[in-house]
Amino acid sequence: MNHEPLVELVRDGLVEGVHHGSAIVLAPDGTTRFAAGDPDAPMYPRSTAKPLQATAMARLGLRLSPAGFAIAAASHSGEPMHLDAASAVLDGRSPDVLGNPADFPYDPVERDRWLATGQAPSRLAHNCSGKHAAMLATCDLNGWRPDGYLDPAHPLQRAIAATFEDLTGRPVARVAVDGCGAPLFATTLRGLATAVSKIATAAPGTPDHLVAEGIRAHPDLVGGSRRDVTAVMRAVPGLIAKDGFEAVQVAALPDGTAIAFKIADGGDRARLPVLAAALQLCGVTVPGGPENLRVTGKLAATAGSL
Repeated sequence: MNHEPLVELVRDGLVEGVHHGSAIVLAPDGTTRFAAGDPDAPMYPRSTAKPLQATAMARLGLRLSPAGFAIAAASHSGEPMHLDAASAVLDGRSPDVLGNPADFPYDPVERDRWLATGQAPSRLAHNCSGKHAAMLATCDLNGWRPDGYLDPAHPLQRAIAATFEDLTGRPVARVAVDGCGAPLFATTLRGLATAVSKIATAAPGTPDHLVAEGIRAHPDLVGGSRRDVTAVMRAVPGLIAKDGFEAVQVAALPDGTAIAFKIADGGDRARLPVLAAALQLCGVTVPGGPENLRVTGKLAATAGSL
């Protein structure tokens, strides 16, 4: 990808570091409102794909509570509320059936508490457990064998790939394995923004709307009580937002205005300043993180002209 400078780290007036990346902002009609870098190059969406995966499962007939769809689309922090929500989706199944690895909670406070009390890593505590629980529930619903449900050739994953392509409007560029063991479908930032826009504007009563409704109703489950993605959704009514490893981010307003970007070096500290600047382009103001991190280049010039 041909990235551009997006964020600078400044110390006492001197630029100490630069984060490059690519970004796109789409207007409700799908036209490009802003672009930097290479938003049409293939990339791995990491966990920003979870709303798309949850939408695929809703289209396959999965019906969960709003909290259930929120945790299915989550990279949760492993707080008690997250473990309870994932357990509810498991619906009596043992967490041992989950195909994701065992882990400590993602949230540092919860992780320290687990370590201090001698709790062992758990599959339920892994940040992707809600998605995996939903995948198993979808297999049960459709009469598919649960063993091998993470294989790209499994009927579940083939159906998810088809929905992924439908939402993004692009063929899957490459298939890899995500950190949780699930198939990871490569697309473009433009494709991601297109997909989240479709989910955000889905009509009530449709499967896609169930996912949007869950995310909007439970931003605390999508991230966590100490996560910026949750704070931003709480601050902007109707916003759908999802962060992912390697500093990928998507967001969409209720009117379908959509944002997708990737920080080239995976530096998560640069993600919030870029999100704040991109939302500013959409007429929305949120805090942009530490003062020593500032947007630069084309993004700064465009946002600063508003």
